[in-house]
Amino acid sequence: MHRSTTAITALLAVLAFVPSVSGADTNQIPAWAFPQSATHTQVAPPPDFHRPGQNFDLPLGIFEGQSDIGGPFLPGSASYDPGKKEYIITSAGYNIWYTRDEFRYVWKKISGDVSLAADVTLVNSNKFGDCKLVLIIRQNLEDDSPEALATLHGGGMMALAYRPEKSVRVKDMEYGQMGSRGRNPSRPDSLVAITAKRLGLEKHGDEFALFVSLEGEPMHQFGPPVTVHFDGPFYAGIGFCSHQPDKTDTAVFSNVILENAAGKVR
Repeated sequence: MHRSTTAITALLAVLAFVPSVSGADTNQIPAWAFPQSATHTQVAPPPDFHRPGQNFDLPLGIFEGQSDIGGPFLPGSASYDPGKKEYIITSAGYNIWYTRDEFRYVWKKISGDVSLAADVTLVNSNKFGDCKLVLIIRQNLEDDSPEALATLHGGGMMALAYRPEKSVRVKDMEYGQMGSRGRNPSRPDSLVAITAKRLGLEKHGDEFALFVSLEGEPMHQFGPPVTVHFDGPFYAGIGFCSHQPDKTDTAVFSNVILENAAGKVR
């Protein structure tokens, strides 16, 4: 994965403040929230399960506020280095999928068309393939909000995903490596050894499209758009989920652009 020296250097200070589960009662975490393993299957939460998030009046760079969506078991954090143009987000959270989400979100309220893009680095110190770095647009800050997101997984898979209505299960279009999905080592043109260096998400009316630069080439649309309707104003920003409710991890977003127009992803 793309990891700049400046990003890793900036992380050293942040990781010293990463929350620990030492002494925490992990029995408070529902069994369904733990990730897939040889002895456990993660499933969708019960239909009536919701947990309020924590919202913070903490502007950061170009963003207006921050939230721990869905009240993760461990609190998240975020910082910004204006000299390096790097946002560093640390978060736990069981998932950004199914019918509700848990993750640290750094956002700006906006209406109309949107172009959002960033260079992306998954630190993935836990070596967990399903952690998720996201560029995400959401109707609100509730855990089951309608949303559209461009995502990079720890295993390298990219996806354009969306929850078209409140409390319904996320749908997605997946690209690249993740288990056997999109994986074909015998093909020289496969995406197995390639991870996105820059992601983009464009909102044009009710259509959302994924943009990618795999190796530093100009951003280009990846696959067809999806359709989600949002009433303005809504929220646009960046986020991260470790996909492990009892462990935090970290992602770096740099050279972020957020413009109130379509066709500006670059």
